[in-house]
Amino acid sequence: MIETPPYLKKGDTIGLICPAGYMDEEKTLACINTLQEWGYKIKAGKTVKSNSENYFSGTDEERLTDLQQMLDDDEVNAVLCARGGYGTGRIIESIRFKKFRKNPKWIMGYSDITVLHSHIYSNYYISTLHSPMAVAFNNGGAGNEYVLSLKDALEGKKLSYTVSGNEFNRKGGEEGELVGGNLAILAHLVGTGSDCKTKGRILFIEDVGEHLYNIDRMMRQLKRAGKLDKLNGLIFGIFTDNKDTERPFGLPLHEILWNIVKEYDYPVCFDFPVSHSDKNYALKVGVRHRFKVNEKKVVLEECD
Repeated sequence: MIETPPYLKKGDTIGLICPAGYMDEEKTLACINTLQEWGYKIKAGKTVKSNSENYFSGTDEERLTDLQQMLDDDEVNAVLCARGGYGTGRIIESIRFKKFRKNPKWIMGYSDITVLHSHIYSNYYISTLHSPMAVAFNNGGAGNEYVLSLKDALEGKKLSYTVSGNEFNRKGGEEGELVGGNLAILAHLVGTGSDCKTKGRILFIEDVGEHLYNIDRMMRQLKRAGKLDKLNGLIFGIFTDNKDTERPFGLPLHEILWNIVKEYDYPVCFDFPVSHSDKNYALKVGVRHRFKVNEKKVVLEECD
């Protein structure tokens, strides 16, 4: 049975950290200001103000310590990861979840944060939030529907999204716990202690900056690992900044994906607004959802 962390109320504290890649502190200011306008207090971790000169927001030990302190801090009610990139997988085995399991709190983010979403759900059946991160609040983004979906999620509103249909969609309607995240991370987690459980679930997948052949390879890895066999539904998000090789792969993205899943009978949708772009709805990982696909529209909504 999935455990849902307490939703937030005004005056609660959100911890802000960078458990993976480096992010300029200035790029977090719009996020901090907006969260405060929503009524929350902010506790910024040391990795947000890192003086790192390499890819990461601090050493593995520094990033681990920052995350661990936020997980264990009784005054922190939720944790927002400011950015992804790469690095969470380097520290996941050292994180202690004992106190977090007794007092769960929302863990938020996407991309590399898929490591945390998958690990926490598959091992402890605690819900997390696949959501916009700090950069989404910049350049006027704080008022768009995608960032505001994070606000709705934190306040405990039942999330419901309706989007237009796609010619590659496969019709159907199912229910299941929602799991997923970044394709590259999900593929890399196969066979590890953070491997994503997919049987009977609704799986969502997105990615950024990948060559078409690599998308094909990672999807086929999930297929060979049995991750696509017994789904209740599959949601392909928006794959941004795709690249082809000098000698073309030979198929466009949607056909690559469709050829891998066409043999199954569960509902499938393409281009759902979950991505590395500004079109990135908040999704409650682990929570049971209804998924309906027809010719004209796709509906994804939390079950009552």
